[in-house]
Amino acid sequence: MNKPLPPLNWLRAFDAAARHLSFTGAAGELNMTQSAVSQQIKALESFLGNPLFIRKSRQLELTNTAQAYLPTVDAAFKLLAEGTQTVLGVDQDQMLEIRSNLAFSKYWLTPRIGRFLKANPWVRLNNTTVIWPDKAPLVPNASVEIAFGDAAALPFQSGARLTEETFYPVCAPNQAKTFTKPKELLDQRLLDVSGIIEGWDSWLRAAGVEIPPLLRIDMASTYVVTLPLALEGCGIAMGHDMICGTLMERGELVRPFEIGCPLREAYFLMPPFGGKSNAASTAFRQWILQEFDLGN
Repeated sequence: MNKPLPPLNWLRAFDAAARHLSFTGAAGELNMTQSAVSQQIKALESFLGNPLFIRKSRQLELTNTAQAYLPTVDAAFKLLAEGTQTVLGVDQDQMLEIRSNLAFSKYWLTPRIGRFLKANPWVRLNNTTVIWPDKAPLVPNASVEIAFGDAAALPFQSGARLTEETFYPVCAPNQAKTFTKPKELLDQRLLDVSGIIEGWDSWLRAAGVEIPPLLRIDMASTYVVTLPLALEGCGIAMGHDMICGTLMERGELVRPFEIGCPLREAYFLMPPFGGKSNAASTAFRQWILQEFDLGN
């Protein structure tokens, strides 16, 4: 006999907390108290028999169970929203469903998409963020997906490649002034993101630094955790132009050394699932390709 589904309010609390990586942020979105969100998350964890979050002093991290469960919950809410919009008679041509990873949405898309929305005020935006997308980049309920992964991997070959980048360390400007040689970074807290093919080991070798037997690297599941730590002067984060570019243009982060290594991953604009598209997604695709100087 199948186990009954968990209550919808528990799933809403989980979905919001996973996107914000914060019970407080989820509480603000859902117009609830932080304690109420926490109680609903605990109830869902008890129901599933697995923890969903690693609770730290200043932020949350998703467990493996949460990372596996979140895409399903997200897709279910999107399906409900689409069904409701159909019943209410919302013009589906106006709906722009964008799916991308959290760091891309925060550090690249959010500072720029205002230009697109001003040029296309008729568009109704729904932007879904995830920590790590499903291995298959195509998502049935998203009219636009920006995928990030190994450029040599087969699933991404059908997409339009948007980037070819290098990766490098970044830190707060005042901190960068204290370094004269790359090996001095070994005395600092090194920050990186799990799931990236290459990181500190590759960069240190390229910089001619002898890697100690026990190289300490503090890891997080997203750049949304590591870059704020670097901004606060709490460590040296590994990054690349797509997620660090705006912060460096503002002078909030800098590269302590100009050495960079080729990033094996890239961002891809994936084709619409089943070839389905609408006016909003077509307009967005044209806009983002122009942003990357890939338009016709």
